[in-house]
Amino acid sequence: MEWEEEIEERIEIVCNDHNNDDHMMNQKQPLLLRRRINNSSQQAIVGANICPIQSLDYELIENDLLKQDWRSRTKVEIYQYVVLKWSLALLIGLITGFVGFFNNLGVENIAGFKLLLTNNLMLKQKYHEAFAAYVACNMILGAAAAALCAYIAPAAAGSGIPEVKAYLNGIDAHSILAPSTLFVKIFGSILGVAAGFVVGKEGPMVHTGACIANLLGQGGSRKYRLTWKWLRYFKNDRDRRDLITCGAAAGVAAAFRAPVGGVLFALEEAASWWRSALLWRTFFTTAVVAVVLRSFIQFCHQGGGKCGLFGEGGLIMFDVNSAKPSYTTFDLLTVIFLGVIGGLMGSLYNYLVDKVLRTYTAINERGPIFKILLVMIISIVTSCIRFGLPLLSKCVQCPGECPSPPTAGFSIHYDNFQCPPNHYNDLSSLLFTTNDDAIRNLFSNGSDSANAGFQLSTLIIFFVAIYLLGIVTYGAAIPSGLFIPVILAGASYGRLIGTVLDQFTVLDTGLFALLGAASFLGGTMRMTVSLCVILLELTDNLLMLPLVMLVLLISKTVADCFNKGVYDQIVEFKGLPYMEAHAEPYMRNLVAGDVVSGPLFSFCGIEKVGNIVHALKVTKHHGFPVIDEPPLTDSPELCGLVLRSHLLVLLKHKTLFTRERVLTGSTIMNKVKASDFAKPGLGRGIIRVEDLDISQEDMEMFVDLHPITNTSPYTVVETMSLAKAALLFRELGLRHLLVVPKKPGRPPIVGILTRHDFMSEYILGLFPNLNQD
Repeated sequence: MEWEEEIEERIEIVCNDHNNDDHMMNQKQPLLLRRRINNSSQQAIVGANICPIQSLDYELIENDLLKQDWRSRTKVEIYQYVVLKWSLALLIGLITGFVGFFNNLGVENIAGFKLLLTNNLMLKQKYHEAFAAYVACNMILGAAAAALCAYIAPAAAGSGIPEVKAYLNGIDAHSILAPSTLFVKIFGSILGVAAGFVVGKEGPMVHTGACIANLLGQGGSRKYRLTWKWLRYFKNDRDRRDLITCGAAAGVAAAFRAPVGGVLFALEEAASWWRSALLWRTFFTTAVVAVVLRSFIQFCHQGGGKCGLFGEGGLIMFDVNSAKPSYTTFDLLTVIFLGVIGGLMGSLYNYLVDKVLRTYTAINERGPIFKILLVMIISIVTSCIRFGLPLLSKCVQCPGECPSPPTAGFSIHYDNFQCPPNHYNDLSSLLFTTNDDAIRNLFSNGSDSANAGFQLSTLIIFFVAIYLLGIVTYGAAIPSGLFIPVILAGASYGRLIGTVLDQFTVLDTGLFALLGAASFLGGTMRMTVSLCVILLELTDNLLMLPLVMLVLLISKTVADCFNKGVYDQIVEFKGLPYMEAHAEPYMRNLVAGDVVSGPLFSFCGIEKVGNIVHALKVTKHHGFPVIDEPPLTDSPELCGLVLRSHLLVLLKHKTLFTRERVLTGSTIMNKVKASDFAKPGLGRGIIRVEDLDISQEDMEMFVDLHPITNTSPYTVVETMSLAKAALLFRELGLRHLLVVPKKPGRPPIVGILTRHDFMSEYILGLFPNLNQD
């Protein structure tokens, strides 16, 4: 065909095909992915499945159509936009706060009934029946959580923080923030934590908050018949990014009741772009979450059992240690030692988690049944350890009279697990309970419990069990957070060290448990400011601030000598092409022109419809340069960049086609609106090239691309260093960065840089002799 020959003549082949983010698959993907995925695809592990991914467009598009829309907006519409932003922040806070309360209430009541059932059987000396009931309950709950992830929303598996972090960096994946993912994240997290797995609901709450923000920001879901036309203003990646940042912060605030910590978490760990206006909205959102949670707590306190088995709804708040922190020089040396231990143990933890993730991914690839079987095996092992290890522990005499057997609203620090009267099992009070209660017991004053604390053997056994169970559980196909397992393990060795040094230090063993938790958190997650504030808000103990700061700084510094933080490590393992805040040193030895390649598909300002359709069919590129040629200009010059999604919308309006190559910009701007080109949400609003009804006669017609062309795309000269281009690309949140020639007389564009071009393995594949030192 004539139009096919024409487009073939205009394709400039430079080397391997990767014009833009069609090829942005991270070259750092695990070996098991490389065996199945060719180098030109865009796929990564999202949750527990391999899914296609693409870049997000955080750049402000400036074309004639959008400029006209901006100029036509009245003051009322501008105020409406601002009010809607704050209204959405309010809604995100309200809904996330309610979901956080519902999560805690669900976990504590389900786990509470399970423990009461088992305890009642044990009190009747029916130990075999108690063990069978405990294992059966855990397996049913675990299998239900795994089935939800395996069959409904595989993207909901794991903590979700790496996926949210990648999204805010500019990486999108199907269903990563979908309504189905939100549903499974909520109920799967409740079932998984209640099943006794060594996982937390705090990481999944971050993902949950982001899903809620995305659902509101995209105007609902057409697939589930939940749409709100009044949210049309936010149908772009830039506004959704801000809302999802608020949602992630709200998730932390709801999980830990730490509103300031939530803001700092979003700033330090989740978001790749930040500005003062976003700070205000994020802080407002977390404040709303705090008010909602406090209201529910008051309701439960005054309700007299309205919240079910547990009066406070199980909301985390470990303000159980009333000891006044005072410390000496020896205490400071001990804290430094704790920081070193936390750094070493945290880096080892990250290394082992990475190995387990690779193993589990190979198992999960076999299908949903294998995902569920893996979860059930882990459930059996966890149940045997939680029930069996306390049987090996010695009974400890209660200080005075032991509390009565567990009843509604109980706290089982003094658990008489198979012990004679006036005795309790301290290992059972850590293992045979909920994770939150175990943390409360570890953080409690040493003077408040028998023998001034737990036995050394109890703390050692508990640390080894939790450390290993936390590693083998993460990566299974259930929603699972890392915060609680890490806090449990850190608090146990912190209290262990405090107990050993009790004769030489003035710090309480409960405060040592807090410092141990801080050291292990710093060693695994490599955050400092946000973790410090979260821990202080959790424990309501501001006097511990200097020691917590010190132990976090030391543990992070030590752990950084060995590997990356756990979330960065998981992002890399999953194959998500994350843009780091700094460029690699070897990038300074390269220029932008060294890594651009082709073939480069470009369009004329007035292009033949057949050429556009052919290019859209033979490529998956999301951006195409538009070049004006004579007679429109004296010589070829770069007009701008047109997006694939905009071309598809334009091709749906066949009345805009002309038989001659003429400018029709004014006609197009009268017949279509800027809202027609807004980005649709997930579901039925996405246009594909296969959906177009283009006849052979239409193929020979022309269409003017000028009204939808971004006439001010970001460009760099081909001699700019690759390191400088990488920083520019990340800081501006770009999807495409155009490379133009340095000297005149050449074609107006050399190529397009996308996320793929800055990935280390791709660059080192082109230049294997680069010195990375």
